Amino acid sequence: QVQLVESGGGLVQPGGSLRLSCAVSGSIFNINTVDWYRQAPGKEREFVAFITSGGVTNYAPSVKGRFTISRDNAKNTVALQMNSLKPEDTAVYYCYSQGSWGQGTQVTVSS
Repeated sequence: QVQLVESGGGLVQPGGSLRLSCAVSGSIFNINTVDWYRQAPGKEREFVAFITSGGVTNYAPSVKGRFTISRDNAKNTVALQMNSLKPEDTAVYYCYSQGSWGQGTQVTVSS
């Protein structure tokens, strides 16, 4: 069974940056795609970005050019670097892989 644990959330001012991390265990990490999703209050969970085993990435239009997803296969982690944050980026951020979700980490963008 795959376990995913997110970290790195917090409160940041508009225009600021945060780096989220997702630690993956219980699987052969380096052959699987890992996704980031987010869910804002009162809204459905939405796709943010994914990275494949070969390093191919894809982003939601709302974050493209501001967020960068990366992976460290030696450490079984996936990071989401978030720059130029906006209040509308406020949400709980989740990582997802092989049918399993992490518990989420809260990101709040506010002055």
